[in-house]
Amino acid sequence: MKRSQNDTFDFLAAEFQDGHERAFDYIFRKYYKALCAQANLYVKDLDKAQSLVQDCFVKLWENREKAGDIKNLPSYLSFMVRNQCLDYIRKSKSIKNLHDKVKNEDPEASTLDSMISNEFEEKIVVILASLPERSRIAFEYSRFEDLTYKEIAEKMNISTKAVEALISRALKTFREALKEYLPFFILLLKIIHL
Repeated sequence: MKRSQNDTFDFLAAEFQDGHERAFDYIFRKYYKALCAQANLYVKDLDKAQSLVQDCFVKLWENREKAGDIKNLPSYLSFMVRNQCLDYIRKSKSIKNLHDKVKNEDPEASTLDSMISNEFEEKIVVILASLPERSRIAFEYSRFEDLTYKEIAEKMNISTKAVEALISRALKTFREALKEYLPFFILLLKIIHL
């Protein structure tokens, strides 16, 4: 009798949870390349992307006793990698460079920027994590991979209208959650474009 995908995953999770390296090795081989490609979309540096993905696998191994709680391994790993990349980006010099640019444009704006930007970045991560999975995936395909609605529909095996609805829902969530930041960004755009 052939094992179902859920049975295979349950067996793999149990083996992994018990510390069997072959289960970890299987997971690593199966998902590593795709996760590196995903990370590279965020950080635009393959070496750094590989390093970030490896860090995620180290965390996965260190927390293997919780493997039984994972319901969808590919989504779980994708979520781990995305968060790792966003943490890296937030801490990287590219954010500092943006602050420097704003500071050079108008010294008064830099104080406001410093106070709000860290809080804003954290809020973005929280909002992304709180989106329903299909809405989050469609949004990420659109914003991080620059796919068209038609391409997203094909990848997700849904209609273009469904993609529009999912992304619209995500954008509505972002607008509602970030409305307190809107005046800051209007001011920032005015300063940069003056």
